[in-house]
Amino acid sequence: MSAACFKAWVQGQVQGVGFRYSTQAQAKKLGVFGYARNLDNGSVEVLAYGEAQQVEALIDWLKAGGPRSAHVDNVLIEPHQPAQAPQNFTTG
Repeated sequence: MSAACFKAWVQGQVQGVGFRYSTQAQAKKLGVFGYARNLDNGSVEVLAYGEAQQVEALIDWLKAGGPRSAHVDNVLIEPHQPAQAPQNFTTG
């Protein structure tokens, strides 16, 4: 397995529209671990860890706008080195 880990900050109308739960469902479908959590500035932070191809697929899904109920304006991505590999995908 070629593991990859990225943090993404998704900006737009992404809170109160089921974005975190849709992201969790998509991540589980792809076999990606990490989390999606709301930030105080109205954006959602996503940590994606797993097989590089699956992580890239989740990032592509985020960039494509996520769930239909959301409106994504921008997705900022940066590589991340977790202290410990996540074992599931949570929302918080």
